[in-house]
Amino acid sequence: MNIYVGNLPITITEDELRQEFATFGEVLSVTLMNNKYIGSGQPRGYAYVEMPSRPEGEAAIAAINGKQLNHMTINVIEALPLSKETSVSPNTNKKVNRHAGRERERKD
Repeated sequence: MNIYVGNLPITITEDELRQEFATFGEVLSVTLMNNKYIGSGQPRGYAYVEMPSRPEGEAAIAAINGKQLNHMTINVIEALPLSKETSVSPNTNKKVNRHAGRERERKD
């Protein structure tokens, strides 16, 4: 089960986040998101945690959501699966077909 963890303090480490979730079961991975792709490497304040067991993941979400970590109230929810054909528009939270509105190349 993939879990989104938001509103994280920028000082949190992967090990600290792993420990929070490990009390509920096995943690396969912890990925803290940062700006490494644009060069600054600064933390973004959110992460993804992967747990192999859905019941353990749901228990972790229920227990950790709204918890205070370093004076920040964190948000924990099940991460949405990624899709190649659709994405969620950040402005409307509606699914958008990435190919909508594109015209096919004409062959004459």
